[in-house]
Amino acid sequence: MRNAFAAELTKIAAEDPRIVLLSGDIGNKLFDEFQRQHPDRFVNCGVAEANMISVAAGLALSGMRPITYTITPFTTTRVLEQIRVDLCYHNVPVVVVGVGAGLSYAANGATHHSCEDIAILRVLPHMSVVCPGDAVEVPLALRAAVGQSGPVYLRLGKKGEPKVHSSPPDFRFGKAMRLRRGSDVALVNTGNLLSQTLETAEHLQTRGVSAAVFHMHTVKPLDAEMLKEVFSGYALVATVEEHSIIGGLGGAVAEWLADHPGRARLLRIGVADEFLHEAGEQEHAREVYGLTPQKMAIRIEAAFSAVMDKGAQ
Repeated sequence: MRNAFAAELTKIAAEDPRIVLLSGDIGNKLFDEFQRQHPDRFVNCGVAEANMISVAAGLALSGMRPITYTITPFTTTRVLEQIRVDLCYHNVPVVVVGVGAGLSYAANGATHHSCEDIAILRVLPHMSVVCPGDAVEVPLALRAAVGQSGPVYLRLGKKGEPKVHSSPPDFRFGKAMRLRRGSDVALVNTGNLLSQTLETAEHLQTRGVSAAVFHMHTVKPLDAEMLKEVFSGYALVATVEEHSIIGGLGGAVAEWLADHPGRARLLRIGVADEFLHEAGEQEHAREVYGLTPQKMAIRIEAAFSAVMDKGAQ
């Protein structure tokens, strides 16, 4: 994802002289081409992420279109006050890019895990939250984010995420994608578990459960029309995300459901409300939290069976 981001950003900067990239002392080699083409529009702000956000706000208020980039916890939780007061309060067009979101940097320990970022940022007024599912979506998400008039949080994985799309899909800000049809359950994914969500649907199919897959790349604003469709048309809706089950996509959908009751039961699949006190790569962390296709399919099948049994009574 990060390579796709760097390549597309370089193209956008060639089209728009207002684009400025601010880095939190990361990605220097990644942005070699950007620096070669636009040497006066790349600023390494060093290990001073709060200052980076404030500089971006000043540039935006001066008519530029800044994009900040660093590892996710350091551009979200560490700098929350600056995002809230400098960006959101003034409603300025800054794209805050977090790379290695979720459990991408699992081996680096809890300081590099980011399973609260969606929850924290989506409650801020004016902030939009976008979580592309693979490298093909990243350029589309970046262009959509740059096109907004207010602040946007762009949540990226790291590298090696499987490509789901063979060609650029119809990516519209705030509108979910239907990637698979099904009749029993609806799986609603956001972010870099997209390929695993589709694989989960395949596992469910072999178990006799027909699963539709929707990709809600924009967590804020939510696609209300899609939510109305799935909660009226399926027995079970499962949200899937590499984020805490509290406050992320599952939390946002639960809030929506409280105001718009539907017939379907909601099942939230994500990271448990705890810290991971273990060392291991992303695959290990996903195994711990049950975010593998096999484990997700077992859990969804059990929930679907419970709904069907209750309905038969």
